[in-house]
Amino acid sequence: MLKEKVQKAIQDVRPSLQADGGDIELVSVSDDGLVKVRLKGACGSCPMATLTLKNGVENYLKKVIPEVKEVVQG
Repeated sequence: MLKEKVQKAIQDVRPSLQADGGDIELVSVSDDGLVKVRLKGACGSCPMATLTLKNGVENYLKKVIPEVKEVVQG
């Protein structure tokens, strides 16, 4: 159930990453709220990728899915 919620939320942020030449792929979701994602394309090599991951993706996922505790590169 949590994984499906996370997958849907990632679909919401995907267009903004794709607009900059990047993309995001869900790797895994643990029962304790740790979400692992893989940034691809331009986002994979961008020096701002960590900022995008934490301030963009993680903040959004935490806002729409309170069970999410952290988002990390995986």
